[in-house]
Amino acid sequence: MSRRWAILPLLLLVAAIVLFAGYALRHDPHVTPDAMVGRATPDVSLSPLGGGAPVRLRDVAQGPVLINFFASWCAPCAQEAPQLMALRAQGVRVIGIAYKDDPVASRAFLARLGNPFSQVLIDRNGDVGVEFGVSGVPETYLIGPDGLILAKHSGPLTAADSEALLALAAPR
Repeated sequence: MSRRWAILPLLLLVAAIVLFAGYALRHDPHVTPDAMVGRATPDVSLSPLGGGAPVRLRDVAQGPVLINFFASWCAPCAQEAPQLMALRAQGVRVIGIAYKDDPVASRAFLARLGNPFSQVLIDRNGDVGVEFGVSGVPETYLIGPDGLILAKHSGPLTAADSEALLALAAPR
């Protein structure tokens, strides 16, 4: 092989790096896809963390309700735990979905930080997260009385975030 052709893989690698770097510099990391907003809650069934028969999410997510995807390995999930506990104290119903997590680790996480959820379901492989369009945890979805997804919040919930989400569920 001639020396001229030996450099071709290196040139292709450099071109790929330049293209990806250009995308990264123009991509806003705060933009999160919310394609499911306005659509029905996915018709999926999940096993409860405490064991038992699978639960059809549409049956238990009669709104207004928040669905929160969390994981024990997620530092921002631990950060939002006090806010979720405050929502529970206010009587807000939140369904937790343990996303790509070991059930033993999920139980330990909730035992350590408190369990703010009215029900905890397991999405061990992340398939339900794909149905919702989860891009990372934590993510919280507001489900309306008609079962439609009204809003999506990415990242740890703050008091202001919670207030804004719940305002969307208020009757008009």
